[in-house]
Amino acid sequence: MKWVRTGPAQARTEPWRLPTELAALQFLSDDLGLALGPRVIAADMPAGILVLEDLAPRVALDQLIRRDGAAACLGLLAVFARALGELSAATTGRAGTYRARCAALGFPAPSGDPEGRLGALWDHGHEDAAALGVPIAGPAASELIAVLDELNAPGPFLALSHGDAESNNILVRESGPADARLIDFEAASYGHALVDAVCLHVPGPGWISVGDPDAAGLADQYRRALARGVPEAQDDRRYGFALAAACIAWALLRLHRCAVLDSRAPGDHSRLQLVETLESAARTAEAHRTLPHLAGWVRRTAAVLRRRWPDADLDPTDWARFPPYSPRR
Repeated sequence: MKWVRTGPAQARTEPWRLPTELAALQFLSDDLGLALGPRVIAADMPAGILVLEDLAPRVALDQLIRRDGAAACLGLLAVFARALGELSAATTGRAGTYRARCAALGFPAPSGDPEGRLGALWDHGHEDAAALGVPIAGPAASELIAVLDELNAPGPFLALSHGDAESNNILVRESGPADARLIDFEAASYGHALVDAVCLHVPGPGWISVGDPDAAGLADQYRRALARGVPEAQDDRRYGFALAAACIAWALLRLHRCAVLDSRAPGDHSRLQLVETLESAARTAEAHRTLPHLAGWVRRTAAVLRRRWPDADLDPTDWARFPPYSPRR
């Protein structure tokens, strides 16, 4: 059972979250006939209650990674990557059906940026960069405009985005077929499909790093699944640009936490995580030979943070010291 959180100490209390999840789950199961998430058993929106299918004995993938390590969970990480690609492949071209589902439930379909993060990215990005002494200017600023244009106008990559695609939001069986289900669609909306792929390349809130998704085969698992519904994903230039744009946008969003991390004690993993977030986003752009000026700016910004926080001047790509999916503590 899920309900609307209340109280000033609670996170994610916005009333739109529960109907957003209801619409997404009914759209996937009832309208598209997909078993990508839990089925809705009952819903009472005025009371703020949603009753969902019991997915036990499945467990959250991030719990297994924390317990056993990413190397032991590589097959399940591949399942996660495929599930994200399958979600986008199955929902591309079905935005009208999704809007009709939302209308039937009595509310407008959420925007492609329901939490308003991308809308503020240009201003916050420039403010944060200036505060660190590394302004975004010239060709880098032009490339940032191209990034925002891509994310705001996805074209063939328009699909239902989970909104919080992380390994804690997929439940899998520990043995036998994974029979995975994505959960927590509270921030779902139609937007750029590649936003959901960022977590495979750039660490989310729970991890210091996510390793090399190409070497681990996760990038290919996601891309192949996506291409079944979005043929444009087979175009190296088109796909690489969109993926790099999504990764750099996420890095900029995380950079906005810099002032908060300044107040943390030396050695706090969040500082190293932010450095790796920036550098892994730059590596993604470099690997796909796109956004060179913006990737260069991201590298310079990470170098500034390394000097600012000597405790974060470490190498998170030293897999012996920081194995992929090392938890942030």
